[in-house]
Amino acid sequence: MGDVLAHESELLGLVKEYLDFAEFEDTLKTFSKECKIKGIPLSKSACGSLRDSQSSIIQKDLLAAFDSGDQKVFFDLWEGHIPSSIRAGDSLAQKLEFYLHIHFAIYLLKHSTGRPDKEELDERISYFKTYLETKGAALSQTTEFLPFYALPFVPNPMVHPSFKELFQDPWTPELKLKLEKFLALIFKASNTPKLLTLYKENGQSNKEVLQQLHQQLVEAERRSMTYLKRYNKIQVDYHNLIGVTAELVDSLEATVSGKMITPEYLQSVCVRLFSNQMRQSLARSVDFTRPGTASTMLRASLAPVKLKDVPLLPSLDYEKLKEDLISGSDRSKAFLLQALRWRLTTSHPGEQRETVLQAYISNDLLDCHSHSQRSVLQLLHSKSEVVRQYMARLVNAFASLAEGRRYLAQSTKVLRMLEERLKEEDKDVITRENVLGALQKFSLRRPLQTAMIQDGLIFWLIDVLEEPDCLSDYTLEYSVALLMNLCLRSTGKNMCAKVAGLVLKVLSDLLGHENREIQPYVNGALYSILSVPSIREEARAVGMEDILCCFIKEGNAERIRQIEFIIKQLHSEELLDGVLESDDDEDEDDEEDHDIMEADLDKDELIQPQLGELSGEKLLTMEYLGIMTNTGKARRKGAAGVQWGGPEPLRRPITPGGHRTGYPA
Repeated sequence: MGDVLAHESELLGLVKEYLDFAEFEDTLKTFSKECKIKGIPLSKSACGSLRDSQSSIIQKDLLAAFDSGDQKVFFDLWEGHIPSSIRAGDSLAQKLEFYLHIHFAIYLLKHSTGRPDKEELDERISYFKTYLETKGAALSQTTEFLPFYALPFVPNPMVHPSFKELFQDPWTPELKLKLEKFLALIFKASNTPKLLTLYKENGQSNKEVLQQLHQQLVEAERRSMTYLKRYNKIQVDYHNLIGVTAELVDSLEATVSGKMITPEYLQSVCVRLFSNQMRQSLARSVDFTRPGTASTMLRASLAPVKLKDVPLLPSLDYEKLKEDLISGSDRSKAFLLQALRWRLTTSHPGEQRETVLQAYISNDLLDCHSHSQRSVLQLLHSKSEVVRQYMARLVNAFASLAEGRRYLAQSTKVLRMLEERLKEEDKDVITRENVLGALQKFSLRRPLQTAMIQDGLIFWLIDVLEEPDCLSDYTLEYSVALLMNLCLRSTGKNMCAKVAGLVLKVLSDLLGHENREIQPYVNGALYSILSVPSIREEARAVGMEDILCCFIKEGNAERIRQIEFIIKQLHSEELLDGVLESDDDEDEDDEEDHDIMEADLDKDELIQPQLGELSGEKLLTMEYLGIMTNTGKARRKGAAGVQWGGPEPLRRPITPGGHRTGYPA
């Protein structure tokens, strides 16, 4: 109680100060009267009338110095009473200060009856020049102020056209008016009652800090997911590199016995394939004169390392999830679709990811087996661009995994909806990219290839590829790769034969496109359709061989070999390419059906959670936690990946993500 009484006078003084500031005159009179009746003294705040009178004196002194041209007094007061944070950070204050320096620099020129004192004028100009080189340098890139940087170097500014406005009568009064308004605003802000300041510092500012911390947390989680995906990709690339290197070393070692190449050269080739740290280890420990030593060591490095057990993610209430995806608000739908996608893209490859996908499939998350008018798949046609885009991203994530493609391909319903969305979507580039990416991955499966060809998707692709420079890199690459996969089928080639001239023009134009990632697919499509006699005839008529020869002159060795195969196909007289598969067999061919999870699935997120909103795994586990039903799932063994690196054009269905990584087994 003693502490309360000790501070009561000060607290009541703060209340009085606030009532005075807010102009509650009647309330203030009543408040003061009651305090007097109770015998409670009110502390006299230093911020009250005394502060007001001091502010008034400072303003008058500044304006007097402005009128008299007393540069030193003015800027001493300016720097002493205008907070440095305002002078350095407020654009209005910076601009006003710049013009004030001009005012004092030319003051003698405007107010001297005769010739101004040269020494004093030079001193003012020098002071202005120093300002321009220090504090004023920040405005040197602003068009409004750029001409004034020449002012110190002009012999007679009064007659110079760039500075004519400065010497006209209205300029100084207008500047003084701006100064008066600025000072009134600044000193009023500095007179803010202490009670209000305490509230702002401990109320609003805490909210701002929390908001900033929340945004930092969201950004940190996003970076963490990005780094995890990069790590997984680097790990895959590392294993592919070691595997390829082992094959290369085997081949080179075979030549050692024939003395076609020296062991020293072999050592230099192998060592160049490794990082600096591995070079020293190889140089010390490997005897390159003994056949098999290097490749044995390389293959040994591929032995699986026992990793720590990766925990399974919690089970979810999929009934509630699907209900909210169908009937929730657009913003909640977007956050749910994002969280479900992140579960797939950021889960650890292997048992954890397979368990997540199996849970999605067994609960029919996308309603692929539903015949209801209201289904999750209908979100592809949502009026909200964000919901459409996030639904397309999730479908693309499913399509990136072999089991996901098998789930989506059980009926043509999903395929038809994606084709419809692809042809209608013209507002959102990323939505179309993800729809196209999913369709391209669908084309790894023969029944879906057949359906896409029958639906005329080849004609849509050719139409889009007529203007490749209008497409994003992702759209271009996946469009060409999808076209190639469809052209590998006899029915696809027959479709191309209907518009042979246009197809050949589009593909020949793409041969010279600056995006080199598309070249294998362009070459593969050309090689494939040239097995059709009518297309070969059309190609000869338009001089396709001359076009191809132009690219032989400027291509690398690998591309040159592929173009040579295409030219050989162009001269072929065979009626049917016997190497190609027959269309009669629609059975699944899983040899090329692999997991291809891309980093692009999570790029350029449109939504960020606000303070108090849940997102990602937190949203799923806090709002949709279900009964623990997740169990480990035996990993499906697939065939080893076919790594394309030979001289021939591509002749099997492929997807860009898998092509780059070589389909790790």
